[in-house]
Amino acid sequence: MPFIPHTEEDIKAMLEAIGVASIENLFDEIPAALRGRGLPDTPPPLSEMEAARLMRERAEADGHYLNFIGAGAYEHHIPAAVWRIAARGEFHSAYTPYQAEASQGTLQVLYEYQTMMASLTEMDVANASLYDGASALAEAVLMAARAHKSAKRVLLPATVHPAYRKVVQTIVRNQGIELVGVPYAPDTGHVAPEALAPFAGQDFAALVVPQPNFFGVLEPVDELADWARANRMFTIAVVNPLALAILKPPGEWGNSGADIAVGDGQPLGIPLASGGPYFGFMACRKELVRQMPGRIVGRTVDVDGKPGYTLTLQAREQHIRRSKATSNICTNQGLMVTAATIYMALLGPQGLAQVARTCHANVLMLLGNLTAIEGVERAFSGPIFHEAVLRLKTPVAPVLRALQAQGILGGLNLAHDCPELGHALLVCATETKNEEDLMLYAGHLARIIGRRFRPAPCAIKPKP
Repeated sequence: MPFIPHTEEDIKAMLEAIGVASIENLFDEIPAALRGRGLPDTPPPLSEMEAARLMRERAEADGHYLNFIGAGAYEHHIPAAVWRIAARGEFHSAYTPYQAEASQGTLQVLYEYQTMMASLTEMDVANASLYDGASALAEAVLMAARAHKSAKRVLLPATVHPAYRKVVQTIVRNQGIELVGVPYAPDTGHVAPEALAPFAGQDFAALVVPQPNFFGVLEPVDELADWARANRMFTIAVVNPLALAILKPPGEWGNSGADIAVGDGQPLGIPLASGGPYFGFMACRKELVRQMPGRIVGRTVDVDGKPGYTLTLQAREQHIRRSKATSNICTNQGLMVTAATIYMALLGPQGLAQVARTCHANVLMLLGNLTAIEGVERAFSGPIFHEAVLRLKTPVAPVLRALQAQGILGGLNLAHDCPELGHALLVCATETKNEEDLMLYAGHLARIIGRRFRPAPCAIKPKP
């Protein structure tokens, strides 16, 4: 049993209910000579994450990889309680229930999730989730075009995840919406505000701002949001929800904040699972709520004054408005959202911030060790969150194959998505990595590319 929810108080209450003084008394029929006398060879206690790692390493001794790939799907530690609770039969549904009066528990979980996401993004309202992060961005683009009314063009920076850009293009192109690219500064890796100058005064519905961007670099969100507002555009934030535990939330960007915030909720307690299922989240200003796709759960009171939960603003959806709906793919990922809600509730604001800070410290240590190798350097100078781009003096593909042979997934080769960067490698480190992992990666990389490895003297160590 991976998670036992009973507290000492719970156990005491149950024993009192059956009239037994202690758990030992439940086994009094076992002769004393047959009872164990402790476990003297038991090693020191481990945390849940350490114990899970030890068991995983022993179980997968013949095929476990150290994963340094991020690029939109991240390996995080998930407390056992998350899926122990989410796996209860009451939650086994991928959809928001249509009969609210019979599904109060599920609706309450979704309501709590919406509240948490609105708080995390500092936006007025959040919906009950969408299919994934990429389709959530596409829905935000459609939403901005509907709300703007006069413009059918959207500024989409090259620093947005390539897969997201492809999905958005696929979904909006038949709606007559034009996506206009914005270049990034080759030295910093983020959109320079001066790159927007050619678009000033033109009729655009929105500017998309990723934070952090595909390269792991932090964008100058305050300047970008203020520029969009000054040019009568909506700001669409594409954010990593875990990063928001330590970064400024979209609702506070610039002088007025972003208008719509979207992203993928996978970092919040959802396993990699070979690519899914994940879930997309969306939050917005209250002025835009009637343009928001997906479902919203509201809290009210019944005739007796007791709290109750119900679906609100359903008239926008395809099961009522059909072709006039705000979206026809607004799938609600109820099971994933349940897990994310439990994850956020267990960790709390301080726990989320600690995970985010450990991720950041680990990637700084990793970069320090890797750039100490001759022939490896940072591609960009901009500040980062928990992944970064490295430039190698040799092609990346054979290096990654050699690392995989050593049990290391060394990162994402950017040759296909960003050929302008040359031999570029996107690496990521989360809280699941320790100093030995980072040193092991650096040592193998140094040997593979035939360069001397000098451990970074000022590597930042994450707090325990």
